Amino acid sequence: MTVHPQQPDPAPSYPVSDRNRLKRRHDRARYDHASVHAVLDAAMLCHVSYVIDGQPYCTPTLFWREGTRLYWHGSSASRMLRHLRAGTPACLTVAHLDGLVLARAGFNHSANYRSAMCFGTARIVDDPEEKAAALLAVVDRLYPGRSASLRPITAREIKATSVIGMEIEQASAKVRAKGVADDEADYGLPIWAGVVPVTTVLGAAEPCPRLVEGVEPPAELLRFAPGQALDKSLADAQRAFEEA
Repeated sequence: MTVHPQQPDPAPSYPVSDRNRLKRRHDRARYDHASVHAVLDAAMLCHVSYVIDGQPYCTPTLFWREGTRLYWHGSSASRMLRHLRAGTPACLTVAHLDGLVLARAGFNHSANYRSAMCFGTARIVDDPEEKAAALLAVVDRLYPGRSASLRPITAREIKATSVIGMEIEQASAKVRAKGVADDEADYGLPIWAGVVPVTTVLGAAEPCPRLVEGVEPPAELLRFAPGQALDKSLADAQRAFEEA
């Protein structure tokens, strides 16, 4: 009897359709969970797009990820959040600028970047347990374990805050991480070309002027040390959040 070696399971990926398939530069496309989540986890600010009565809106907001589910929150009085109570199609995007690419022709100038676009149905989180957990996660995603040391959230604060959840139904990541791509005939021109790296770097923490004497910075702040790249700090925090 011939025994065939077991094939490894394919990496989990989001389904691809016309909605999330890249229309150009297919070589930069990523649809697997690991690539999409890596772009999301290196950020804390996203933009959410939706349509209300035929009018498009795009709202910047803080977000976090738990598995294949995304969350964000805002004031209960928000027009967007009121509209999402019944559920509505939404698109959440994240982008990182990693480099300025200067070529020998204007047409070939570019940028190095990482981006992700996630599609799903956004809904208000009404389940009390899920909402309570989400209001802790919005802190712990960035500073794992910090919520346990804080003053407990009040009923008024819970009422004033709405939480939105969206299961990622489809998604795509797009990444450019390379040097200059000039036309072959242009490489001999006496024109400077190259890449200028771009990184968002953390500065030194500035204590609140009303800090109680003797209170030291918390351990969870060490992940956000001066000089550290923000995207790395956020990705590290996400890993710690998932392991907690």
